[in-house]
Amino acid sequence: MFVTPEYKSRWEALLKVKECIVIWPETEAVPEELASLHVVIKHTEPRLGFAEFFRDNGISYNRKPVPYKVVDGAFICDGAVIGNNCRIFPGAYIDSEVVIGNNCYIGSGVRLLGSVKIGNDCIIRENTVIGSDGLTTRRDIKGKVVTIPQFGGVIIEDNVQIGALTVIGKGAIDNTVIHSGSRIDNCCFISHNVQIGEDTLVVGETIMFGSSSTGDQAYISGNSTIRDGVDIGERAIVGMGSVVVKSVPAGRIVKGNPAE
Repeated sequence: MFVTPEYKSRWEALLKVKECIVIWPETEAVPEELASLHVVIKHTEPRLGFAEFFRDNGISYNRKPVPYKVVDGAFICDGAVIGNNCRIFPGAYIDSEVVIGNNCYIGSGVRLLGSVKIGNDCIIRENTVIGSDGLTTRRDIKGKVVTIPQFGGVIIEDNVQIGALTVIGKGAIDNTVIHSGSRIDNCCFISHNVQIGEDTLVVGETIMFGSSSTGDQAYISGNSTIRDGVDIGERAIVGMGSVVVKSVPAGRIVKGNPAE
């Protein structure tokens, strides 16, 4: 829980929960009731304080090896749930928290890591990685890089197709979500917490940074870059090679660097 100065007056909402990490403004006194329920860290920069807590306590969320079976050359970890009529090719790795629906195609070399839920009738092409950690960091006062662990997962709804050599990062706390009917081309990077609307097209070598999103039926042409937190509206079109640094209203067409 990040309590920044402008929201400090709402701190009593935290009395409804317990055993959280609360990042509190460094110059403000901590209420005793709050300190009795939570770990409270006073810091000037909330995300850095959050990152330093995990670093200083030696906590990470890196995956650990789990028992698995080799089925037709694919590595299927104990606990994975796989639906009917799925084709999983040799060299694929299916982690223990993965749930796959019916009639799915999982190509050779695909890696499904951590909490990944895939709907029905989906295609994941060769050597794609879904559920990996992203590069979420801060620098401390000495300029040293501090990593922020990511605890979310990935949800892929029905009838989604994802090309080869694409990486979809897991959410930082919530999930990265690819909604039904969408198509993501080869060699794309979809970062943490991205939300892709229904029937959206994302063409090859596109990068969507953390917490960016699209509405339904958006079109992002090849080699485009979408800045973190930017939303591409419903049925909007992003031209080839664009760098989008501000949100695009529904139905608009933008292109260029920066996209206009």
